[in-house]
Amino acid sequence: LAISNVEYNLKYLEKGQSIEKLKRNFGEFDHSIIIAAGPSIKRMNPIEDIKKHCFKGKIVITESGLHYCLKNNVIPDLVVSVDPGGPRIVRWFGNPNLDEDEIKNDDYFTRQDMDEDFSNEYLVNEKLMKLVDENCEGVPIALSMGSSQAVVERVISIGMDIYWFNPMLDDPDKENSYTLKTHRLNGLPCINCGGNVGSASWMILDEVLKARTIALVGVDFSYYSDTSYYNTQYYHEAVELVGEENLDELFINVFNPYLNKWFFTDPAYYWYRQAFLEMVKEGSSITYNCTNGGILFGDNIIIIKLDEYLIL
Repeated sequence: LAISNVEYNLKYLEKGQSIEKLKRNFGEFDHSIIIAAGPSIKRMNPIEDIKKHCFKGKIVITESGLHYCLKNNVIPDLVVSVDPGGPRIVRWFGNPNLDEDEIKNDDYFTRQDMDEDFSNEYLVNEKLMKLVDENCEGVPIALSMGSSQAVVERVISIGMDIYWFNPMLDDPDKENSYTLKTHRLNGLPCINCGGNVGSASWMILDEVLKARTIALVGVDFSYYSDTSYYNTQYYHEAVELVGEENLDELFINVFNPYLNKWFFTDPAYYWYRQAFLEMVKEGSSITYNCTNGGILFGDNIIIIKLDEYLIL
């Protein structure tokens, strides 16, 4: 799907520029915050602290965090979007083509344990389209060439400032790799995204923008213990894989010693977490996890509260 999207999006290449130009256009800065849309967001409400301390660094958000930021009157310095999916991902920007069939055929937004406003699908879609159209013209977006036609056309219609990159799909050192194929198609840099948009945001801040410090909020890679399996992101895939009666064996319980709490996760998010820990080992920035929830802890990650980071 990503390869097909890269090929299709070649015709939109001139609508943006290479991500290699982002650093020059972004300006100098030291400190940054990534706002992702993990379940801790609704419990911690980090924007309250960010606004209270008048944070002067750069705010980078996943596209799934756009609604949370805009409804709280925060315009991000950079949005990041990676996923090759179409109808589902464009909803984070507001989908002008949302219809009954799409809502009927995909219960993701009524189930997901991130931004619960999306459970009222038509209403929040209308509000989000208005918010995005009024506030995001000219806002920089690091946009994967593997993104769907729906996402790319929506971003172009908004008038966002596009910085293109290729997602690293496999080992680029292999002669017949898909990653090498995409690079040959468009000549753009290939970025290791760690399998998800939150990790991709970190990689862009660390390697492209050379941030000195990166704080993470909403980067959980897991669910709170009181969350139903039904509300997890890959519920239907999990049931198809092992059956409803075997879900206890599929999900993984992880104890966070910094919070003295148990969280649970699925194999996909556990892999994302492991990949992130490997990525951080190679990074040049100092990474602070200020999520105050979830399972992202380990070497080279400093666990502190967000208000502590904001006064460093």
